[in-house]
Amino acid sequence: MTEKKGGFFKAVKEFIYGMAAHDSARFALKTRANMEHLFMLVTMGDLVGVPLLPPYYSLRLLPFVVPQIATWKRRLLREKDLTDALA
Repeated sequence: MTEKKGGFFKAVKEFIYGMAAHDSARFALKTRANMEHLFMLVTMGDLVGVPLLPPYYSLRLLPFVVPQIATWKRRLLREKDLTDALA
């Protein structure tokens, strides 16, 4: 009996979250991804031919961004079309 009651309250809680906060949570994650993308472009732009910072600062930040370089380059260099701008 208590298991059904707990499941019902969990379902109501998830429903209310979906109605109220899901969109803002997705927007926050998308904004964070865009900021990380911009940071990577400014610091490691010389990897793709956009030198913005002197290499000294890029080399100082290199240990912190090494795990993200492959996915960043893939995201930066992938083809984009009209449907990407609409999403």
